[in-house]
Amino acid sequence: MDDGAARAIKEQGKSLLPIGVVGVAGAFPVGAAVEIRQQDGLVIGVGLVNYDSASVEKILGLSSARIKQSLGEKHHDEVIHRDNLVVNC
Repeated sequence: MDDGAARAIKEQGKSLLPIGVVGVAGAFPVGAAVEIRQQDGLVIGVGLVNYDSASVEKILGLSSARIKQSLGEKHHDEVIHRDNLVVNC
């Protein structure tokens, strides 16, 4: 994730939105527990994803308003909702 997303998650308790995602590593299904990393590789938490890896690759860097345009449907605004995210201290 980019630095802005990392700050929002760590300091403000926000969700991970697609606009803050800069890359995807590995393949995972909807609902999988995935590590979230800063750009320097530091793991800052683990969360349950609302989109599979292929979908996240298509929407990374986009505003939530553009998810439907990119995927043809939108079930969630967040890649990982704050309620499904554990942040390292």
